[in-house]
Amino acid sequence: MSDRESNSLGRMLALVLRHAPEKFNVEMDINGWVNSRELSESIAKQRRNYHWLRAWHFEAIADADVKGRYQVEGEMMRATYGHSIELELDLPTDEIPESLYYPCEEEQIATLIEFGILAGDRNHVHLSKTIINALEAGHVRISRPSIVEIDTVRAVADGHIIYRAGTTVYLVDEIPGEYLYQVEPDDPSIEETFAQWELEEAEAAIAAEEAEAQAAIAAAAEAAAPPADEEE
Repeated sequence: MSDRESNSLGRMLALVLRHAPEKFNVEMDINGWVNSRELSESIAKQRRNYHWLRAWHFEAIADADVKGRYQVEGEMMRATYGHSIELELDLPTDEIPESLYYPCEEEQIATLIEFGILAGDRNHVHLSKTIINALEAGHVRISRPSIVEIDTVRAVADGHIIYRAGTTVYLVDEIPGEYLYQVEPDDPSIEETFAQWELEEAEAAIAAEEAEAQAAIAAAAEAAAPPADEEE
């Protein structure tokens, strides 16, 4: 299985297991489990270029995923978080870190601390294990995320249930503002991560400029070349 095929299957898994099991006509139980053999057969039937697909390919994708997005038990498989469909996820609630983290826009911090964090269009609030995990999660939609810290010890003691989902993600129905604190922008994890992003962005900009220059040179050379019939 090539990297391209693995990435494509990963996207299909996310669609089926988190949002639309009906897309490939598979039955999902109340806890989010589907039969991986049936799913592989359905995909192979609908997408002929995946005629080779077998259930063990999904297990390989799950095993290689460092975030623990998927869980495999025998022939059954499910996503551990990110659902937009109503499920009753029977995830573990033990071994919750003393603090978890949530990314947001800088201007959102005061509102979150006052009113708390709500799930929005997801079924749960997604919290991260570390500041760096939260920065990476937030960077998908925010150039330079701010981070709030959640006092999970007090939250759990007060009756809020937090679930372990994957290796770096935790789920909760909501988090009231009384458990939230801003992580200062000069926190070493934030400063080091931003510095790394700036370096990567600078390198990407240089690479883009070089590619553009090479394309311009190639276009100029092609324009200056005599027509084929003149060369003859």
